[in-house]
Amino acid sequence: MLRMTVTIPGDLTDRVMQVLSDSTAVSTLSVLRGAAVRPVGDVVYADVAREGANVLIDRLRELGVHECGTLQVEPVTTWISRAGFEADEETPGSSADAVVWAQVAQRSYDDSELNWTYLSFMALATLIAGVAIVLDSQILVIGAMVLGPEFGAIAALGVALVRRRPLLLAVAAKALVVGFGVAIAVTCLAGLVGRALGWVTLEDITGPRPATGFIYAPDQWSFIVAILAAAAGVLSLTSAKLGGLSGVFISVTTIPAAGNVGLGLAFGAWSEVRGSALQLVLNIVGMALAGWATLALQGAVWSRVPAPRRSHARLGHRIHADPPPSTD
Repeated sequence: MLRMTVTIPGDLTDRVMQVLSDSTAVSTLSVLRGAAVRPVGDVVYADVAREGANVLIDRLRELGVHECGTLQVEPVTTWISRAGFEADEETPGSSADAVVWAQVAQRSYDDSELNWTYLSFMALATLIAGVAIVLDSQILVIGAMVLGPEFGAIAALGVALVRRRPLLLAVAAKALVVGFGVAIAVTCLAGLVGRALGWVTLEDITGPRPATGFIYAPDQWSFIVAILAAAAGVLSLTSAKLGGLSGVFISVTTIPAAGNVGLGLAFGAWSEVRGSALQLVLNIVGMALAGWATLALQGAVWSRVPAPRRSHARLGHRIHADPPPSTD
């Protein structure tokens, strides 16, 4: 179940109420006349079955709600309502399978924003990966994978391709290029400091590393794992049943590969740089393609689900009805 909050000028309220009340996906509907200060107008609340949200959002956008007001969509984690249960049952499709594209797009923009926090997590995760390589520690590699924030931007590439949003594609690509560039540069600088202090040697980078050797030795399995992990990650991001993202983070070798590139540059270990760079590119390309394919498949499957029926027994049918005859 989702809660829609629509803040709009008063001249749009009747049309918004008509759209919402006509849908069987809406279980409860309320309006606060004159409650909005900016913009001056009304606030409309509606509880909506998740699988019917896309149609309603599109219809509200057609009315220009997003231009002159605000439409907020929030998940309702717990609800007890017979009307809500009936709306969920009457709306075609499954709430767990429904992709609310407005939420997916918003999250993609948020996860791809190039800011200090994003760059800090990228740099810290890659530094931990660098330490993991020096110590040949799988535990630290896993920690670096979980800490890295790059999956949101990679998933955003798939969203941009499926929804045909060139701005999002540019934002996500910039976040990945700049993020990995900064992370590799910071790790390279740390490697140079460790080399000067004698804490890290060339043997630590190029010697036998049975626990972390996979980082610079990409093969077909690297690409396959990236595809499977990205598909699972996108499903976790788009489904109402979140879960499994931590498993995705520790399945792909993007952050560890970036860490090895940084250390390889610091020591001039070009074979390490080439192998890890190839590992990094394979993982990003595989994840982006898998994200695009998964979202495209979800969109194709969901497009075959019938739209929610219009209800003519609710408030919307009566908004413009003729007044009752006079009893005078």
